[in-house]
Amino acid sequence: MVAFFFAYFSLVSILAGALTVALRNPVHCGIALLTLLLHVAGLFFLLNAEFLAIVQIIVYVGAILVLYLFVLMLLNLKTDERVLHSRYPLFLVPAVLGCAYLLALMLRSPFGGVKGDAPVAAVLQHGDTYAVGIKMFSDYLLQFEIVGVFLLGAIIGAIVLAKTPTAADTDSREA
Repeated sequence: MVAFFFAYFSLVSILAGALTVALRNPVHCGIALLTLLLHVAGLFFLLNAEFLAIVQIIVYVGAILVLYLFVLMLLNLKTDERVLHSRYPLFLVPAVLGCAYLLALMLRSPFGGVKGDAPVAAVLQHGDTYAVGIKMFSDYLLQFEIVGVFLLGAIIGAIVLAKTPTAADTDSREA
């Protein structure tokens, strides 16, 4: 039964990822991205990583996707879709070759099936959430802080892009 659900979640995730890139309408791309994120959460459930699955749903589906759609509607981008889609085959061949190369690398990897050094005692005693927190805030603290700075920069960039110029801004530019 687990193999059936794994096949379902993985195939739908691959299809939704391809549709996220290939669809023309940005809102349809957002719906395909929603499908992708929910099915990745299903894969996390199959791996008995319930904490990661719930975080995937809350953070990515609940926050990031809503932010993406909000910025998309706010910017109201008008692009010439004919130019992009006429060059679609030029992007498809390198993407397929890159995926084939990554698959070959994964199949030849000497680390296939090797378990990490997660604190097993902490998982058994306190649970998955405690172990993830200990690992993230001890071994990966610098990376966690760097991601926070990047997210702050993204928020500031979104505010700058969304800000409409006022009369005072246009007067100062003319002077």
